[in-house]
Amino acid sequence: MWLVAGLGNPGPGYAQHRHNIGFRVVDELSSRIGAKFSAPARMRAEIAEGRLGAPGADSTRLVLLKSRTFMNDTGAALVRATGYYKIEPDHLIVVHDELDLDLGRMRVKLGGGDNGHNGLKSIRKSLNTGDYYRVRVGVGRPPGRQDPADFLLSNFGAREREDVELQISRAADAVESLITNGLERTQSSFNC
Repeated sequence: MWLVAGLGNPGPGYAQHRHNIGFRVVDELSSRIGAKFSAPARMRAEIAEGRLGAPGADSTRLVLLKSRTFMNDTGAALVRATGYYKIEPDHLIVVHDELDLDLGRMRVKLGGGDNGHNGLKSIRKSLNTGDYYRVRVGVGRPPGRQDPADFLLSNFGAREREDVELQISRAADAVESLITNGLERTQSSFNC
């Protein structure tokens, strides 16, 4: 079993923000596996469960998560889900926005620092480790002197939307590849 957590902020007002690209990737994955999100009372997250791959022995159980907490408290939701499903960090994938990568670029990796990302800081604090898989989805740097927080809490521009949809699909492909093909093959196919 794998748990894939998309990072973002809850609520419709945040849905199209750059900071919510992780939510959008797990939404794409839920659509692919035919799973619907629900909000179990015991969780601080929306959860969708399904199987990746053809039904039967070769399919992999998949739990998708979107926190119902704000980004800087994501760890609280993730620690409940990992405990409930008995998921170890080596079967956890976190999908998140990355300022240091241009839109259209992506990096898949295992472990690493938080790079100032409040969601990753919260996860590290709650799980006591940073050794989990990450799909870092580029959203670009803010123009001029715009505050990075304001930039992340803004919608993508009209000219970016087509690229964003392609990026979301590609990031979902990377998650599937990571689960089925492992880290090295996924990095060689998707890191750009």
